[in-house]
Formats: sequence, C-alpha cells, structure tokens
Amino acid sequence: MKIIIVGAGDVGSHLAKLLSNEEQDILVIDQNSAKIDILDANYNLMTMAGSPTTFKTLREAGVGTCDLFIAVTPYETDNVTACSIAKRLGAKRTVGRIDSYDYMDPRNAALIKEMGVDSLIYPEYVAAQEIISALNRSWVRNWFELHDGEIIVVGVKLRANAPLAGMQLKEFASSQHNFHVSAIRRNHEIIIPRGDDRMMVGDILYFTTTRDYVDELVSLCGKKEYKIRRVMIMGGGKIAIRLARMAADKFKMKIIEADIDVCRRLPELCPDVEIVHGDARNIDVLVDEGIDETDAFIALSDSSEANILACLTAKELEVKKTIAEVENMHFISQAENLNIGTIINKKLLASSKIFQLLLDSDASTSRCLALADAEVAEIEARPGSKITKAPVKDLRLAREMTIAGLVREGKGMLVTGNTVIRPGDFVVVFCLSGMLHKVEKLFT
Repeated sequence: MKIIIVGAGDVGSHLAKLLSNEEQDILVIDQNSAKIDILDANYNLMTMAGSPTTFKTLREAGVGTCDLFIAVTPYETDNVTACSIAKRLGAKRTVGRIDSYDYMDPRNAALIKEMGVDSLIYPEYVAAQEIISALNRSWVRNWFELHDGEIIVVGVKLRANAPLAGMQLKEFASSQHNFHVSAIRRNHEIIIPRGDDRMMVGDILYFTTTRDYVDELVSLCGKKEYKIRRVMIMGGGKIAIRLARMAADKFKMKIIEADIDVCRRLPELCPDVEIVHGDARNIDVLVDEGIDETDAFIALSDSSEANILACLTAKELEVKKTIAEVENMHFISQAENLNIGTIINKKLLASSKIFQLLLDSDASTSRCLALADAEVAEIEARPGSKITKAPVKDLRLAREMTIAGLVREGKGMLVTGNTVIRPGDFVVVFCLSGMLHKVEKLFT
C-alpha cells in the first residue's frame, strides 16, 4: 500500500512511526526540513521537503498512484486543500485533519466529498467521544466495540480485592467464564499472555467478551460501578467546549478556567455549563467549587504535567473518576503508573482512527490500543486462508498475537483452542505493534 502523509507534526510523526513497522510504502511531506530529517533518520520510510498545497510538490511525490493520502498539518485549510489537489491528481482515498466542527456538520457532507476529502479526522471531537465513553462506564479504563457491538473489548485495572488477582490464565480458562484475556499492560510493557502468565494487582487487563457478560467483569476485577452525575473540568479549551456541547444534557458540568478572556467567551459556546474563573490546580479553588460533591474530574489544560498533578490532587480528595489529557508522549507510561485514571491523548486517538484505513478492504475495524503499544483488528477470513485450515491451537500463531473472538452470521462469540475459524467469520485479533502485516497474511 502506498501511503503519503502530509505533516510531520505530532499526529503525522506518530502515524508514520506506526506505519513504518507495517511494511507499507510510506512518504512523509513537510515544509520543515528539520522534522523531515528526524523521521528519515529514525524510521523505515521516505521523506520529502516541500509545500503540501502545491501541484508541483504533490506530483513529484507521486500522489496520482497513492492508495491513501493523509493530510495532518496543524492547519485545516491546508489539509483540505492538499486532499482536494491529491484527489484530482489521482489519489484513491484522502483523509484530512480538521480543527472545527463546521466541517463535521452533516449538511456539509456532500460538499466536503465534492472537494475531494473522503474522510475527516477531528482530534478534539474524537477525544470528547472517548471522555463521554469513560464517564458512562466509570469502572473502565478503555472500552470499544467491534462489529456493531457484537464483540466488546474492555480495559480494566485489577484491584487488590479482585478474585482474579494472582490467578494464572490457565486456571481462569478452566473455570466457567465468558471472557478472553487478550492483553495485559504491566508497568511499561504490553504482554500478549499465555496460560502460565498471572494476572497481578495493578495490571490493566484487556478482556474480550460479549455484551451479555461484560457487567460480570466489575466484581471479577474488584471494581464498583457508580453513576457519574457531577463533572468538574479544568481548562476551557477545544476539547472541553466540544465535550460540553455533546454531553451537557447528560451531566451537570462545571468548567474552571484560569484565563479571564476565555471565561468571557465560554458562556456563549457552552450555554448549559457553569463557568468559573480560577486555577483548578489550587486545592482551595477545588474545595470552594465543590470537589467533595464531584463524581468526575477532567483535566484538559495545555500542560500534561498540570493535568497529571491535578488528577492526583482530585484522587486525594476522593473524586471517584479522574481523566487527564496527556499530550506529551513521554509522560504517558508514567501517568499510567501513577493511577490517575483514564488518559486521553489526541495524537493516539487520531492515529487510531486513521489506522483503521490501512488494512485490506476486508477489515472493518482496526485500532491501536491507546497507551499499550498494541493493535486490535477485526478481519474477515477468506476461503482457503491459513486461518481456516485447523483449530486455533494447531495454527502455531506467533507469540506476539492472540485470537480473542469472532463474529459468525452476525453473532459474537469467544474463541478457544478448539475453535475452527470458518470462511466469512470476522475474527478479532490482538497483536503487538508492528505485527499487523503478519496477522493479515493468515487471512489471505
């Protein structure tokens, strides 16, 4: 697959890093030669310095023969323009990053398509969706659905009182249950587990299950379910505004913003939200604004460090659910180990959305597991493919992957060692980053 990425910023660089492990034909374009040089030196890809909004640059890049054109510069106008030119020069599919909801308005969909943009990526919108999901499921770290919800993947942190704590996976497998432990995040490492691995206190376990059984995980992991009603938000930036516009009718929200000018603009943008001028890093401010009655605290300032510290403070003040925006990639693992709750990173989320487009057309869903250096994909098994030749236990799968579940004739089910995958099954596969190309070969 020939892929051209325009923009070597945070999103583009992270995406390029992911793709460089997947044996794709990748070219990254940016006007900043210093950024290009860094990518060129560290990853298996091609680079090019030049303006992404000129016909000359895009023709020289060979955009007319590319399968996927991705424009993720910081400027949405440049991204839309680049996609429009690329499409007219012959690019098969285009993806553009945007920074305003206006492009997402359904009334503009046909026009956007006419302009040559096949898909839109709005990182703030994706982040707001992720936060809402976390608020709706207070006991969960990560949650996403495959094949219209027939298969559900849930990330949960294991508590000391959990029945699963200290148990080997083979013990768990021999018991009566309806879950597949597909991955374990322990400290700074993601593990694709085997029977001898143990589930330890503090692990984030990624379970694959179906909707009928997902609630059983609450007690198995030593967690408690509680209803989120009152939400306090630190920072009145784009994510906070989008979150308020999407969910103010579901939650009672309060935004605390340190910039008085921003505070003056927020009431018009978020009419159903209480706006407070103050510094949410200050404990006295939090107490004065009712932190003791708050169910969830969300830190969305421009500083990853401030967001982490604010969530730690909220935890100390016994807030049940904390969510931090951590955009500095170097802080993510440390933040996970500090037990600050759910972590949101726009770069990872945007990259995950784009990554969905990179599998063969048979694959309906693919997503990087945020914070876990892993991928989960749903791929259709073709007639005659290797994956259909024997029971799963006899397939000699790579150590870095596991088959977690499948959807057969529209019904989700888990996979055991004795399961024989049939042509037409949609199979859910977990693997470490960089292994997806090996997984795909099993299905062709």
